[in-house]
Amino acid sequence: MLALLCPTVSPIAAQGGFFMPAGQKQVDIPFDYINNFIIITVRFNGVFPLKFIFDTGAEHTILSKREISDLMRVTYEKEFRVKGSDLKTDLVAYLARRIRFDIPDKVSAPREDILVLQEDYFRFEEYAGIDVHGILSANAFSKYIIRINYDRRIITLYDRESFKIREDGYEPIPIEVYRNKIYMNSRFYLRPDSIAPIKLLIDTGAGLPLLMFSNTHPLVHPPDNAITTNIGMGLGGYLEGFTGRVFQLDLGKFSEKNIVTYFQTLDSTMNEEYLHGRNGLIGNTLLGRFSVIFDYQNSTMWLKPARNFRNEFVYDRSGLIVIATGPGFGKFVVQGVIDNSPAAEADIRKGDEIKRIGIAPAAFLSLGDVQRIFQKKPGKKVKIIIKRDGKRMKKRIVLRDLI
Repeated sequence: MLALLCPTVSPIAAQGGFFMPAGQKQVDIPFDYINNFIIITVRFNGVFPLKFIFDTGAEHTILSKREISDLMRVTYEKEFRVKGSDLKTDLVAYLARRIRFDIPDKVSAPREDILVLQEDYFRFEEYAGIDVHGILSANAFSKYIIRINYDRRIITLYDRESFKIREDGYEPIPIEVYRNKIYMNSRFYLRPDSIAPIKLLIDTGAGLPLLMFSNTHPLVHPPDNAITTNIGMGLGGYLEGFTGRVFQLDLGKFSEKNIVTYFQTLDSTMNEEYLHGRNGLIGNTLLGRFSVIFDYQNSTMWLKPARNFRNEFVYDRSGLIVIATGPGFGKFVVQGVIDNSPAAEADIRKGDEIKRIGIAPAAFLSLGDVQRIFQKKPGKKVKIIIKRDGKRMKKRIVLRDLI
């Protein structure tokens, strides 16, 4: 899981955006869906194929690997300060103008203004287990109607003059577009009798269901049985907070219940313009239960339930927070252990390397495979071999619900 909180900077020049070939009415852009992130392959300045996170919560497109733009002899025109994932730390980024992006045989953006991070603060690979080179602001597609089909792994762009919704079941929901980001109003139920009117950022750059800022409304706070844990990672570092389940969230006429929800406490000095009155954000783990259509220009979002609309929200049942490192991201290291969890009781510690799970060597697994094993049903016994200080140790954990 990773929470990508969109950066805040002073305004830069408007982006030119992507264009379909002349005369074309729609185009399908395939994406990879990895650990609840939408990953699009984009060609940078006609040369490098790079992987970007498609992000409705990002104000600007960001390249996190400066060595690529340096190699291409890109000129940097201005320095900006980017707010880190803890919403406190300022990171350094540079403005690069007139960058060309292509999704081959699909769309092109001939003159994009982007931000290039001074250092790779991102470290996304640790949580996703794949190379990612930056964030692609969904606003770059905003001249078109945008549909995200999570089931088929396709983003479809439609010419707005000819677009019509041809399927039943879509519900229109008003949205607000502010500084290239999408917001909606909703109702948040911590308990059945605790209802808060809230504003949420629609954030396809977050691989979680729901993140709430617990000091923005009296009825928005962690439930009594919430656990203290690392709630993710974004630009600049890890996020600490609480995790629990909330009774319900309304999305227009649709409602989702028993949602795994992450809670972060904001610094009291947080820039109000950056927050724009929001109480939290919705990420892909919840959005992915719908087919989603965005119309930036008419401030409307449509939702239609997908095949997993009523599935249970599953949370880790081991207490392990695992990251991927090494060549091919085939080395799995324990980044954290939740107190009083099965992993803590088995004396698995931060820094331990996981060498084997059950009969499978770790090298044969992906990070997603590892996480799915630790989300299996309560009572499941999982044998693990770890390496600590050069020694191999056998461990056994019995999975159970933590929230």
